Amino acid sequence: MGVVATTLDSMLAARTLWHAGRMAAVAVDAEPTGHDALDALLPQCGWPRGALTELLLPADGVGELSLLLPALARLTRAGGTVAVVAPPYLPYAPAWQAAGVDLARLEMVEASPRDALWAFEQCLRSGACAAVLGWPAQADAQALRRLQVAADSGDCLGFALRDRRHAANPSPAALRLEALGDGHGGMAWHVRKCRGAAVPARAFSMGALATGMSTAGVG
Repeated sequence: MGVVATTLDSMLAARTLWHAGRMAAVAVDAEPTGHDALDALLPQCGWPRGALTELLLPADGVGELSLLLPALARLTRAGGTVAVVAPPYLPYAPAWQAAGVDLARLEMVEASPRDALWAFEQCLRSGACAAVLGWPAQADAQALRRLQVAADSGDCLGFALRDRRHAANPSPAALRLEALGDGHGGMAWHVRKCRGAAVPARAFSMGALATGMSTAGVG
């Protein structure tokens, strides 16, 4: 846990700088996704802040980063920190940078499978992050509830990227999206749960080009 602890300690040490730089004076409930059509589907018109969003995937590399990068880029450009906890592939930095992400505000947290869930929760809870991405493959309902509570405590965007086989299981996440083929070579994101409103009947389609970027970037 040495690498994890060192990274988290540095993030926590910067907490006062983060609070001074973030837009705390404006109380908002959501962060725009960067996709107008998706914002129109969601009850809060964006990613819910202080909450966990669960992305249910048929496989890695179906456009999940293309879905998230506009918001992550905007957050880092505003001075926020984005933590990526134990990704399944090494992120391709040029792809993130080309998408507008300020790499100086991107924290890669290395952790073993045993420690990854703990590291994910600590980053969410720290108050030092604008958004945290994690891949909690084996998390049960109790673990997901801890992640939801941690995101609320840290007032950040939490994104849990998981296999869609978990779609049949109940989840405490405030928002759940499932990726399915749209029949035109692209992916459509179906809202399976959204806190505060009925699930919309329509899906959000990313189009064929969006699936070229995996959780690793483009390499």
